[in-house]
Amino acid sequence: MKQAMWYPSEAMKRHSHLGKYRQWVNKRYRLKIKDYKTLWQWSVEDIDRFWSTLIEYFDLDYTGNISKPHSGSMPAVKWFEGIYLNYAEHLFRNKRDADPGIFWRNELGHERILNWGKIRQETTRLQQYLLHLGVKKGDRVGAYLPNIPEATIGFMATTSIGAIWSSCSPDFGSDSVIDRLAQIEPKVLLVADGYTYSGKRYDKMEVIREIVERIPSIQNVILIPFLNDTPILPDERYITWKDMPKGSSDNLAFEKVPFDHPIWVLYSSGTTGKPKAITHGHGGVLLEHMKYLAFHNDVKEGENFFWFSTTGWMMWNFVNAAPLVGGRIVLYEGNPGYPDLNILWKYSSDLPIHHFGTSAPFIVACMKRGVNPGKHFDLSAMRSIGSTGAPLPPEAFRYVLQEIKEEVWLCSMSGGTDVCTAFVGGCPDRPVYEGEIQCRALGCDLDAWDIEGHAIRGEVGEMVIRQPMPSMPVFFWGDTERKRYLESYFSMYPGVWRHGDWIEITPRDTIIIYGRSDATLNRHGVRIGTAEIYNVVDKFEEIQDSIVVNLELDGGRHYMPLYIVLSGEHKLDDKLREKIKNALRRTYTPRHVPDNIIACPGIPRTISGKRMEAPVKRILLGMPIEKSINIGAMKNPETVSFFIKEAEKIK
Repeated sequence: MKQAMWYPSEAMKRHSHLGKYRQWVNKRYRLKIKDYKTLWQWSVEDIDRFWSTLIEYFDLDYTGNISKPHSGSMPAVKWFEGIYLNYAEHLFRNKRDADPGIFWRNELGHERILNWGKIRQETTRLQQYLLHLGVKKGDRVGAYLPNIPEATIGFMATTSIGAIWSSCSPDFGSDSVIDRLAQIEPKVLLVADGYTYSGKRYDKMEVIREIVERIPSIQNVILIPFLNDTPILPDERYITWKDMPKGSSDNLAFEKVPFDHPIWVLYSSGTTGKPKAITHGHGGVLLEHMKYLAFHNDVKEGENFFWFSTTGWMMWNFVNAAPLVGGRIVLYEGNPGYPDLNILWKYSSDLPIHHFGTSAPFIVACMKRGVNPGKHFDLSAMRSIGSTGAPLPPEAFRYVLQEIKEEVWLCSMSGGTDVCTAFVGGCPDRPVYEGEIQCRALGCDLDAWDIEGHAIRGEVGEMVIRQPMPSMPVFFWGDTERKRYLESYFSMYPGVWRHGDWIEITPRDTIIIYGRSDATLNRHGVRIGTAEIYNVVDKFEEIQDSIVVNLELDGGRHYMPLYIVLSGEHKLDDKLREKIKNALRRTYTPRHVPDNIIACPGIPRTISGKRMEAPVKRILLGMPIEKSINIGAMKNPETVSFFIKEAEKIK
């Protein structure tokens, strides 16, 4: 039986947002909820009442009337029809101009602090300019930016007028950006002339020119100088941030929109083609972010909230939600391991950071290299360490409490771009056990099912969500018949959301994540798609066929092999390997480069010709063949034997 590694104090339980909410619910509805399990059960048994309480408890600013919290059933659900609100308005609510709102630092040591007066001023200026350009409610504003304050301000200004935000990270190549942004046809694009990583400068002006030329909908480009103070503007469509004209008003205005009006478009990894353009609504993510940040991360007024991210990951949206509950946004731009892995821990000490968020691979990397932050930095202000992006192995749990901070709350979480939040995560009421996530989030009716749809406990099953949540996508952009939406979540269990993770619900009601059950590549905490790999590899005349998987191995290790079938008389040598790697790095990102490239006699495919990525992954992970692949559904069953032999080499 595992022993708890950390216990919340009685004071923490009593003074946490979660504890105060439970007391409020008991008084408001004459209930007798005494522990988290009972509270969670109530939140999923009466979802209408639970989500309605959040509107009242957080005193949301809205117009209109609530007639019915939700109507319909998954996958066709409507939430809080008849009310109007604005996500950005709640970010600015009750903010005093002199108070700091955004802290920023980059890997070169440059720093900026923006108070709410400055944030309001810059957001107003951009809002007025967007209106001047003709941007209106429902129009899209794209971004190709490093993690700088202007990106946050761009999101705030776009959202304030009811326009729709969508951002990509500058380490994406042109094809990655165009595959995403071209789908939503942005009217305006915010860009930076480049970025730095590992001390190197990366000029992106040529990529920006290509993006603008290949997406005809882009009418205007706002350029933020990052590498050069006076970048050369390609043509009259471009203007620099500092040269934006001042608008007619100094007052920041907010356009209240319907609860399900799109707020942003995030993107899937592109496993089966172009990335899915996942569109969320204002009200759904507003309720969800306030719920999670308050009840599951316990972020309080004036606390500094950090999560290492790029502008292309949903955690960027999440960290920018901190002001909803009074937190301060902490941003970092650059390589978290440059010049060494102490850089973020130093930042945590200097600021200080109260809530530190990162990916599981970063923690594992610190552990493997013997980084000892607790010895070298003052982390006394740090209340929590959050981890996501991949399962955090048990030894990493021990490392956090032994080498970073003994009394820190390690609140590992798991969710997805699909809902821009976590399904499972932290609970200030419960102890932490190594390798386990503390709880299922409030309002999230999560279960583990076997392949036939039966609930299972104490063994690995498919993660499913049995009832709707407001932050589920309102739609996929361009998916007018909802075909891709249904295929993504509801093809395995009709009417029940299947997420694509292997999970176990333990007897103590904690959760263990075992990695992806689908073909998405969880690469160093960032999900990328196999289709992007194939888009490049398929262009090589030397290669006839290919398949790529990412394996989550013991000790938090990741291994991503690319298997190729060679054409004709071609041979796999170091020269071809380098050509493939360079092409992937140039077209997409360094994360797309496989750990190994291996020649094989054939790629397992279904009768209809689809690559069998998930079955190959199961085989390589050593799962029994009868539970890994359906031989009868294969076009070429003779190819399986090679991968069975490969599995013996992987440890």
